[in-house]
Amino acid sequence: MISLDKIWKELSTISDPEIPVISILELGVLRDVKFVKNTLNIIITPTYSGCPAMNQIEKDISVKLLDLGVDSYKINLQYNPAWTTDWMNDGAKKKLLDYGISPPDNSVDKGSLFGKDKSTLCPNCKSRDTKMISQFGSTACKALYQCNQCMEPYDYFKCL
Repeated sequence: MISLDKIWKELSTISDPEIPVISILELGVLRDVKFVKNTLNIIITPTYSGCPAMNQIEKDISVKLLDLGVDSYKINLQYNPAWTTDWMNDGAKKKLLDYGISPPDNSVDKGSLFGKDKSTLCPNCKSRDTKMISQFGSTACKALYQCNQCMEPYDYFKCL
């Protein structure tokens, strides 16, 4: 029988389909891996209800488990507690910034809807002289911003 440590290690290599530079573990989507009787239970939490990436994440988990020889498993979507950007580790936030996505900044989203009146960190020039263009970016979990210094548009990963 394969160890839970090995399974965690292998599942932590699965990239988020929408942001391939971070894993589902770094993103905080992979919540738990445990055996219940002889069945492996994988608990994942979507970043948003109805997140289209979840289907691909489930497929990627299934492929990885089958490659490991695990054929008795169940993937459970857990909605409570709701996913939060607090579950993202600092390494994931740095990878987002290096990839060109402004990482969540909890101070940005306090007091206004998705930071509408607040600045975020431009991933291109690192300026905070920025403005929101749209509350909806390339995916539901992002908002579209523009830097007033370099004038480049970029996605900001919304805090939840």
